[in-house]
Amino acid sequence: MYTKALNSTPPQFTSFLLTGVPGFEDFQVWISIPFSFMYLLAVTGNGLVMAVVVCDKSLHEPMYLFLTMLALNDVLLCTVTVPKMLIIFWYGPSLSTFPACLTQMFFVHALFLSESAVLLAMAFDRYVAISVPLHYATLLTGSFISKVGLVLVARSVVVVTPGVLLILRLHFCGSNIIHHTYCENMGIAKLACNSITLNSIYGLTAALLTTGLDFVFISLSYWLILRTVFQLPSREAQTKAFGTCGAHLCVILIFYTLAFFSFFTHRFGHHVPRCILILLANLYLLVPPTMNPIVYGIKTKEIRMRVLGLFSQPK
Repeated sequence: MYTKALNSTPPQFTSFLLTGVPGFEDFQVWISIPFSFMYLLAVTGNGLVMAVVVCDKSLHEPMYLFLTMLALNDVLLCTVTVPKMLIIFWYGPSLSTFPACLTQMFFVHALFLSESAVLLAMAFDRYVAISVPLHYATLLTGSFISKVGLVLVARSVVVVTPGVLLILRLHFCGSNIIHHTYCENMGIAKLACNSITLNSIYGLTAALLTTGLDFVFISLSYWLILRTVFQLPSREAQTKAFGTCGAHLCVILIFYTLAFFSFFTHRFGHHVPRCILILLANLYLLVPPTMNPIVYGIKTKEIRMRVLGLFSQPK
């Protein structure tokens, strides 16, 4: 089937064949079950968080507005990849046109960057609230939050667009088969007949200067937060703060660990089985959107009480 798709494609082909997880073709239907459940949980959980915050004016505060940004980004991030992935798992390899593949690549990387930026903004919000609470109202104004939203969108577009343009300069004259469930930068670039050194260098540099620095600043924010928590006079307040920060740090570590491992092994992990690379590449886009509404949303008392109120209203 793959050979037929390859032979029917002209030297400058206009579509790619996404095959799914190599080596797991006979088990992809079963793999789709947990992925379907996680996707449903992510969309439902993040949808509830957005609905509660939007409908309740008392929650129109910086922390909850950042949560809404994160929830919206999570829904978009997993929706860009999971439906196509499930089609491949259920029905086998799927063709994707060149423009559609580039569009999916753009949104996957742009939404990942904006996810990282929102996590940084939330870390800064918590740092100000805990370490310098007297300045919270003056620093985190509605205007500031609007500007943060615009900046994170602009940053994603500015950083990802050159990557797309670098793909457009490549010549594709060999195989059009991508052993993956979605279109991503290096997966497309590796099919090119000419050098992809510039693509690789730009991708690595952009990742280190964006998500890499985001992770450094997030770590610094939580270190400063924990230092402040240690100075709290109340043992109960310390325990509560540690519980909240610990849950947040777990999600952040999972997000960046999976992302960086997937990113670097795609470039340097030549001995890592391809099936592991593809599964990790899917998990780092789906696990955080599934966990975020639980850790950031449901564990937040105000949101939890309002979500429970939605289901306990008398009919």
